[in-house]
Amino acid sequence: MAEPIAVVALVLDATLGWPPALYRRVGHPVGLFARLIAACARCWNRPQYGELARRLLGVLTILLLIAFAAGGGWLLETLLRQWLGDRAWLALAVLAWPALAQRSLYDHVRPVAAHLHAGDVDAARAAVARIVGRDTASLDEAGLARAAIESLAESFCDGVAAPLFWLLLGGLPGIWAYKAINTADSLIGHRAEHWRAFGWAAARVDDLANLVPARLAGVLLCGAGGGGWRTLWRDHARHASPNAGWTEAAMAGTLGLRLAGPLSYDGVTHAKAWIGDGRANASADDVQRALRVYVRACLLLWLIAGGIAWAL
Repeated sequence: MAEPIAVVALVLDATLGWPPALYRRVGHPVGLFARLIAACARCWNRPQYGELARRLLGVLTILLLIAFAAGGGWLLETLLRQWLGDRAWLALAVLAWPALAQRSLYDHVRPVAAHLHAGDVDAARAAVARIVGRDTASLDEAGLARAAIESLAESFCDGVAAPLFWLLLGGLPGIWAYKAINTADSLIGHRAEHWRAFGWAAARVDDLANLVPARLAGVLLCGAGGGGWRTLWRDHARHASPNAGWTEAAMAGTLGLRLAGPLSYDGVTHAKAWIGDGRANASADDVQRALRVYVRACLLLWLIAGGIAWAL
């Protein structure tokens, strides 16, 4: 049996999350990536530079970021294996643990259902605003429930399936390189004019890094939910992202809902296509159903990670 690094990292994350006390004392590792990205953006994403120059400097930013994350992961893994030998796997699992977000995602979405059940729309709106980038002020209960479910589905890939995939494929360098790329995409990989050229590389590399994990995540959500396959294959391309549509279509089909549709960002409404052909009036019960599907999908990942460790 190979080292169960991925299984232990998943268990630590599901059990502990990233404890608030630990966050207050040392922050989170992705904060290092955010500071490096911000420093590069201050120096290189300047209006006086042409679009081509900013695009090339954005490429350089991503290369530096990957070198920092993967190089740091490789150095730590090499040193730990030299110092601890066969016992290094437990330390490596601890270092991989913060890159997973099973518990954090669950803990951010669950309050939305609780507030909607209690009839506290304002509290539900505040909870949704913490996990989505769209405007939430005008969302009704169905809109808030859909937003929470969409975020849960998309983040199942970004926060759980993709980091685990890269951990299994590339060890500590792989998982932290992925987190660096994903952090860059969330910070600068936008189509707004200020970021369009400089963040182009971040968005494209993130698309590439999620290419396989997103499709696997969609299959796992359908498997965990016991259906949704037709919607997955038919509607995954209706999303603007080449990857997010897989998990959203899977969740829509599994729950019998319509997700996505017209959305508002910064006061501007975007006519996005609907995903799924079920009900549009999602509810608190649907958020809870989505959470149950999510938990079962995470457990399937545990089985996959354990099976790979056993087989190798």
